[in-house]
Amino acid sequence: MPLSEHEQQLLEQMEQALYAEDPKFASHMKGDRSAAAARRRYIIGGVGTVAGLALVLVGVTVSNLWVGALGFALMVASVVYAVTPPRRRASIGAVKADGSVGQPPRARARGRSGRPARSGTFMQRLEERWERRRHDW
Repeated sequence: MPLSEHEQQLLEQMEQALYAEDPKFASHMKGDRSAAAARRRYIIGGVGTVAGLALVLVGVTVSNLWVGALGFALMVASVVYAVTPPRRRASIGAVKADGSVGQPPRARARGRSGRPARSGTFMQRLEERWERRRHDW
């Protein structure tokens, strides 16, 4: 059921007030493009899987091994496409205290095992992370 014109105006006013009061929270609550991209990948993978299944059935019906093999390959490729993340990662910015968007902080150096390089005791690292969060937010 659609909102009435008055309700839409109230909703827009509330959104504007939210943006003015807390721009970080508002930008965080605004939709994420990666969710839409993942949904699109699932849909394309599902359509490809159904088309591959149809080709397998056609191959079995007409006793053509190549059509069935092509359908199976299409099904496998579609499922792999749907479940694997995209190769490129979008570089997103971090919202600063004034509401502007800046570059994200650089990742820490990593050791041989792929874990972040350690410096100091466990409690010192926790305190350091806490301070960075407080200054970033």
